Amino acid sequence: MPRFKDQAICIRHLDWSESSQIVSLLTEDHGKIRGLAKGAKRMSPSGIARFSGGVDLLTAGEVVATTRPTTELATLTEWDLQEPFPHLHEHLGAMRLAMYAADVTNALLAEDDPHPEVYTALGQFLRRLAEPESHAGALLRFQWSLLVACGYRPALDIDVVLNEALPARATYTFEPIRGGFTTTGKPAAHGVWGVRRETVELLRTAATGTATGTTCSVQRANQLLCAYMRMLLDRQLPTMDFVLGK
Repeated sequence: MPRFKDQAICIRHLDWSESSQIVSLLTEDHGKIRGLAKGAKRMSPSGIARFSGGVDLLTAGEVVATTRPTTELATLTEWDLQEPFPHLHEHLGAMRLAMYAADVTNALLAEDDPHPEVYTALGQFLRRLAEPESHAGALLRFQWSLLVACGYRPALDIDVVLNEALPARATYTFEPIRGGFTTTGKPAAHGVWGVRRETVELLRTAATGTATGTTCSVQRANQLLCAYMRMLLDRQLPTMDFVLGK
């Protein structure tokens, strides 16, 4: 039974019994894992010492777990809470965006497939949610980082239909199936979305690690990336409404 210790963020959990939990954790070095934390909710001194009173959604800590080839669930033996992100419980908008980030991360990543860059991006995003004025920009950087890590980076400089440099235009169309922009499509066509030039330019800044633009342009860019991930997943996650504005 391989035993490991890693930094982790809880991205999903459910009660398995009165005292135990099943959790999904995004770990730094082992990727996404699902595990059973027996006795995690016990308020006895030994239970609190081992699990910090339970593994809460959208908290970060150090996990100790063992895995077996005969079961899909790891066995969590310790959880040391390190970052509870209390600001998520003080601002409804922050909590909603954090839940969306956890949902889309859980949906896009396969289990046992390490993506330390996603772990870092998610942790940074949760911390940035402490500042309400930075929510939209922080979300755009996180969504971009997640798409890049999963191999779905939208092409920003090549016309994905003509296979040539994307020229300067006032508007473009985004073809999610091809994963990029073109000047040939019609926004009314099925599966093709109209996009303004400033949205493309904003995504280029996100690709460099920043996300500067007007409030409306950042919101449109966030909605575009969210809709793109909805297409990739072939389903809409309930928390996507928080980004799409429905």
